[in-house]
Amino acid sequence: MKTYVIGDLQGCHEQTLALLERVHEHAGEDEPIILFAGDLINRGPDSLATLRHVRALAMGSGGRIDSVLGNHDLHLLAVAYGIRPEHKSDTLAEILHAPDRDELIDWLRRRPLAIHTQGHVLVHAGLLPQWTAAQAMALAGEVQQMLRGPNMAEFLAEMYGNLPDRWSDDLQGADRLRCIINAMTRLRFCDADGVMDFKMKESGKAEEGSGLMPWFEVPGRRSRKETVVFGHWSALGLTLKPHLIGLDSGCVWGGQLTAVCLEDRSLLQVQCPEFQTPGPKK
Repeated sequence: MKTYVIGDLQGCHEQTLALLERVHEHAGEDEPIILFAGDLINRGPDSLATLRHVRALAMGSGGRIDSVLGNHDLHLLAVAYGIRPEHKSDTLAEILHAPDRDELIDWLRRRPLAIHTQGHVLVHAGLLPQWTAAQAMALAGEVQQMLRGPNMAEFLAEMYGNLPDRWSDDLQGADRLRCIINAMTRLRFCDADGVMDFKMKESGKAEEGSGLMPWFEVPGRRSRKETVVFGHWSALGLTLKPHLIGLDSGCVWGGQLTAVCLEDRSLLQVQCPEFQTPGPKK
C-alpha cells in the first residue's frame, strides 16, 4: 500500500479531484493512503466543496485518509466560533452558511496537528529545532486534546499572537499551546537559537544580515534524522532534499497542486489557474 501526501488545497476543488485521480492511477489496484498537508480551505474558489469532499473521503476510508491542521483551517475554526472576523481575502462564507456547517467544523477541529508515518513527520509548517520528532508528536497531542475538548472556544480566543517566540519546556497553559501551534502551522524562518520570525511571509529566502534562516536549515536541528513533510510556504515552492519534503507549490497562485509518494518520492502534479483572490500571497 502506497502513501501519498498532497500539498495545500486552499479550496481548489477541481484541481483536487484531478490530482486524486492521478494518485489512484499511480497506486494501481491497491487503495492508497492519502494525507493532506493542511490548509484545505480559503483563498481558492471552492472551499466548501473541497472541505466536504476531503471529509467524505476521510470518513469512508477507515483511517487511510486524513489531514493535518493548517493556519487557514484554524482561522476557519476561530471565525466559526465568533473569535475572529473574516478577512477580506477569505473565501469561507459558503462554509459558514452551509446547512452541514456544524458537521464540517466538528470534523475539522478533530484533525491532528502532526502525523508520523513510515519515518516521516507530516506537519503544515515546520518543527522548532529544539524538538525531536517524538517530542513534536507529543506536543501536537497536547494541542489536539484541547481542540477536541469542551474548552476549545476559550482556547481559540487565546491562540493568536507571536509570543512566546521560542520554545521552553517550562512553558505552560495558553503560552505553551500557542508556541506549539505557531511553530507547526505558521513557521518559516527562525534564528540559530530557534527564535521564530513571522514578519517575512512572501519570501523564500531570508534577508542578508538578518540572522534568520529557514527552520530546516538551523544547525543541529534535532528532527533532522526523520523526514519532515510540510506545506505552507508557496514562495519556497516544491522542495525535495534528504529528510525534507516541501509540497506547497502555489496552486491557488497559478502554480501546481503536488502529491508525493513517500515510498519512492514519485511526484504527481496538476497545473492550476491563478485565482483572483485579494490580498498578498500567504
